[in-house]
Amino acid sequence: MNARPKKSFGQHFLHEKRYIDRIVSAISPRDGDTVVEIGPGEGALTLPLLAAAGRLTAIELDTDLIPALRERAAAVGALAIIQADVLTVDFTALASQLGATRLRIAGNLPYYISSPILFHCVEHAAAIQDMHFMLQKEVVDRMAAEPGSKVYGRLSVMLQLACRVVPLFDVPPGAFRPPPKVDSSVVRLVPLAAHELHDADPLRVHAIVKAAFAQRRKTLANGLKQLMDADAIRQAGVDPGARAETLAPADFVRLAKVVDTRRAAS
Repeated sequence: MNARPKKSFGQHFLHEKRYIDRIVSAISPRDGDTVVEIGPGEGALTLPLLAAAGRLTAIELDTDLIPALRERAAAVGALAIIQADVLTVDFTALASQLGATRLRIAGNLPYYISSPILFHCVEHAAAIQDMHFMLQKEVVDRMAAEPGSKVYGRLSVMLQLACRVVPLFDVPPGAFRPPPKVDSSVVRLVPLAAHELHDADPLRVHAIVKAAFAQRRKTLANGLKQLMDADAIRQAGVDPGARAETLAPADFVRLAKVVDTRRAAS
């Protein structure tokens, strides 16, 4: 099966066996796991994952790929294919439909839409056991970045408030057909347990993070002035003269809580 990759779908098909084997080994699927693959493409990961887990649900947007994928999987295990844009799939409802406590999600994500897919998955983190994604290396670097790093930003904070982010290994362009113009990386995301999650208003946290990183060179006092004043920033134990990239994820939570406390008291 050698389908012609479609530029409009951002398709780069993984074909090099040693990297396929490393990804499958990292996921370590077991019989009975409820595995969901995003964008199976030609089935390079689908078939070994299906062989290990016995059943698999794949979400594929490209209708041209589905018949051959279904045919190849028939002798391997029980493959269910959802023809849809992954951003429209309710993973919480899907877990219930599949009779699973939590899903194990994997995929070689289209690079042009990877961040929206990540945020969509995080919205359903309570229904997800773990996620293993192939992404542009630059994106994985941003996901795992620590405060003070040049690439630390909104993506880093929002993902780290919801998951443990573990970069695993890099994959060169030659492992794909056609080769992308960038290096890729495989990353593991493990949603935090309920007791590890913050208890601030998620929308408030998101608003603070978004405003703080909108113009990285601005101090927090300037970047957050539409949401809170310098005294409120100090009340959260944060220096109003600091810049967003120096704050740990927990600092943004404290800022959000101060905003809500002040609004409730007014």
